[in-house]
Amino acid sequence: MPSHGPIRAQERHNPMTAIADPPRIQQPYDALMKANEVRRTRAELKRRIARRELTAAEVILDCPKGALGCTVAELLAAQPRWGTARSQRLLDRTGISEIKRIDSLTDRQKRLLAAELQVASAARARERAAAGS
Repeated sequence: MPSHGPIRAQERHNPMTAIADPPRIQQPYDALMKANEVRRTRAELKRRIARRELTAAEVILDCPKGALGCTVAELLAAQPRWGTARSQRLLDRTGISEIKRIDSLTDRQKRLLAAELQVASAARARERAAAGS
């Protein structure tokens, strides 16, 4: 049984009796700042897709930093005129889950999804051209 007096040297270095260091006050703040940066980066990526500065196919193939935690459904929904039904039809054709994260797609899945998006984009362009004639 340990004494209630001064801690002896052998007790001080015993990992079983050592008291854990209190958590840093800065740690939760740092985590919040990192989470906010991730959200800002992802939001900017989605805005660029919505403004057609970047295509979803490019994001899937290049997988920039902002897309790392983004799901396939989030990325598809960022495109203009892409709702749940259109996204689901494309995902059904490819066999990829809507909750799959972009950074966890295999190379084959990335190529397949990008190709399907390019086909869908070309078909939409033909529809717009036909409607304008």
